[in-house]
Amino acid sequence: MRFDIITIFPEIFDSYFSESIIGRAQKSGLIEIKIHNLRDYTSDKHKKVDDTPYGGGAGMVMKIEPVWRCVQSLKSKTNPVKTGQKTRIVLFSAKGKRYTQKDAQILKKYDNLIFICGRYEGVDERVAKYIADEEISLGDFVLTGGEIPAMAVVDSITRLIPGVLGNEESVKEESHSQEGYLEYPQYTKPEEFGAWKVPKVLLSGNHQKISEWRKKYSKNKK
Repeated sequence: MRFDIITIFPEIFDSYFSESIIGRAQKSGLIEIKIHNLRDYTSDKHKKVDDTPYGGGAGMVMKIEPVWRCVQSLKSKTNPVKTGQKTRIVLFSAKGKRYTQKDAQILKKYDNLIFICGRYEGVDERVAKYIADEEISLGDFVLTGGEIPAMAVVDSITRLIPGVLGNEESVKEESHSQEGYLEYPQYTKPEEFGAWKVPKVLLSGNHQKISEWRKKYSKNKK
């Protein structure tokens, strides 16, 4: 799978994507992440990506032209129609639909995901209407930009790709693997930490009782 991320702050991604599971997935060739600086697709000498909003108001709005140029460039390079690749374009926005594990499962089926990271007061609405396939939000709160949501979504999708995690079973039993499901509590050594002890059933070696305990203490959100 290939992720193309459009941003005005490309360096933000360097550390996170080079470490741990995401870093290993790239090195093993299971995913490819490309960061694109939106300023490279501007046409003026100041590399301006924003302007004042029509109708007045506070803040600046990101312009449609550089976003359109960047997306067109990416489409021409990946040739989704010619090669049969499935591509989806996502705009991160505070007014987008709330992202869930179900969305991660759906997006995992695409070959190429293009992420547009908004900034300032938002992005020209024509990007949402005519360029992006959908708008996504992490929740009912406002961030300064779409870079953190982009990292979160790349992470959530990558760990679902076969071969990325060491134990594939962990994906099947974890929280949100089914709608509303929350995983049972987990413990590890030491067996006792002061007055706090690991439940005896987990030390019993009785797999049936352990399974029953885990089923009892897993949760289904209403």
